[in-house]
Amino acid sequence: MKLGFSMPHMLRLKANCQPWEAAVTGADQTRLARWADKLGYAQISVPEHHIIPRAHVELSGPHYLSAYTAMAHYAGATETIRVNSSIAILPVQHPIITAKALATMDWLSGGRVTVTFAVGWLKEEFDLLGVNFNERGRMSDEYLAAIIELWTRQDPVFEGKYVSFRDVAFEPKPVQSPHPPIWMGGDADAVLKRTARFATGWWPFLTKPEAIPERIDFIKSQPGYKGQLAEVFYGFATSRVGEGHVVLDDPKLRPGMSGAEIIDRLGWLKSLGVTMSGLPIPALRHIDEYYDYTQWVAEEIMPAVA
Repeated sequence: MKLGFSMPHMLRLKANCQPWEAAVTGADQTRLARWADKLGYAQISVPEHHIIPRAHVELSGPHYLSAYTAMAHYAGATETIRVNSSIAILPVQHPIITAKALATMDWLSGGRVTVTFAVGWLKEEFDLLGVNFNERGRMSDEYLAAIIELWTRQDPVFEGKYVSFRDVAFEPKPVQSPHPPIWMGGDADAVLKRTARFATGWWPFLTKPEAIPERIDFIKSQPGYKGQLAEVFYGFATSRVGEGHVVLDDPKLRPGMSGAEIIDRLGWLKSLGVTMSGLPIPALRHIDEYYDYTQWVAEEIMPAVA
């Protein structure tokens, strides 16, 4: 079991954010990224929304980073830790731009990029960005195929409804072969079918942990699945967030769990097929205490679950 680093103040979800996080600055995060790198955490992941309609602020909060910009910054500030998105909203940006941003990041970082794509759920955000919400699934399938074509072909050619290109050059190619790992985030059957076709990882959000094994089986049962699923991420705090970011109660989860409780829960998640997790950010008084907590996790929890 690998552990991702839970970066404070990535968002302000009512369900799981601690009050002290709001004081964490970008400069603080840069120092924490270097700290996580030093301690051996597996990855830093960046949630993304581009704009939040006022009606959603109470549950979702107003604060989100641009995934690719933040990922590139964390990669540039570190040496070994991987960067990921959790998630990047695939249909709202042209796939050539997405492919270029991620290829550039992978090339500059020496191959430390993973990307978790999702089709999005907030219709009002799509409306504000001028993207057809009802076609986002079809767009995503086409965009994924186009991105992979650009990443992997010397003379990329693609002809689709939403994007087409031929007689073009696209470099630099990503460092990783055949391309940076693609994960899919989400829970619907269509997402899992997309995972089976395009991805090596799955990041569930609304799926309950107990249902993860059957959903993994669903991915593996899809026509054309070639055995590539390698990673399933389920963070502790995920079980406190419901559809539309509503607050859910999980009596088995709370900030400040003991080492034994954390190790037991990680072992349980591993038995369900989870390969990577992240611990909830605890209730603290100051960011300095988070350095102590994350060091304790690295020294006491990581060796026990590796």
